[in-house]
Amino acid sequence: MLHLPNKRSRPGLAKPWSPDRGAAFHHSLLQPSVSHAFVSFASMKPHILVVDDDPAMRELLTEYLGDNDLRVTAVATGGEMKATLAAEVIDLVVLDLRLNGEDGMQLARGLREQSAIPVIIVTGKQEEADRVMGLEMAADDYVTKPFSNRELLARIRAVLRRYQLNPAEPAHGSTETRRRAYRFSGWELNVLLRRLTTPDGERVELSNGEFNLLLAFCEAPRRVLSRDRLLELSRLHGAEVYDRSIDVSILRLRRKIEVNAAAPQYIKTERGAGYIFDSEVEVLG
Repeated sequence: MLHLPNKRSRPGLAKPWSPDRGAAFHHSLLQPSVSHAFVSFASMKPHILVVDDDPAMRELLTEYLGDNDLRVTAVATGGEMKATLAAEVIDLVVLDLRLNGEDGMQLARGLREQSAIPVIIVTGKQEEADRVMGLEMAADDYVTKPFSNRELLARIRAVLRRYQLNPAEPAHGSTETRRRAYRFSGWELNVLLRRLTTPDGERVELSNGEFNLLLAFCEAPRRVLSRDRLLELSRLHGAEVYDRSIDVSILRLRRKIEVNAAAPQYIKTERGAGYIFDSEVEVLG
């Protein structure tokens, strides 16, 4: 029998790195990325959003799922769900359809219309109509109360694996802004918030040019990009010597994401051709 969780200490933030000062402009920089739903646990845990108005259930699921290599945010209302989705990159939502004073089915419908995030709905044992309607609205799976924590965990993992093998197409009417984030080797570049986060959860400040440059790399991983193409993609215009402005921006970006900017792991130089982002990148829609 599971006991309600005790609060656990969070892992410490990464310490700032000190790359060699003599980093050459023509060294490569790039780091492999991760893929949509089922992220490598060693680099970044999948982020699960639990929506349930029962405080004990929220606490229990936060502890249990957290102990099983998942990052969990638990909220009580539809408004808190929407605020979390706007501020965080969520890999899967567990939504109780019977929220106090709210129409959980309407929340599920709105979630599906506005995003491709996988959803597991939670219903009562006798609520077959809700289960059928939820699945018809493209919910990915369901559990009925009372459910075992092991069953929910198994269903979450199964849905995440399915989304890794067959990434969902953008929702109807979606645009490029549906790409909420990119992940590579545990790093997360949130497009909507224009925020870069380390594998340890620490925020890294980027200038506008640095953000656009990293975004250009994430959108074209393992492809050689010329300086002219990077200027076009990253909008680093205005410098008198355009190719040098790219070199300087590359160096600054390396100092922020590389352990050693003089021997970069991620953004690598292709002499006479440009740069290549030598990493697998996961797109979160």
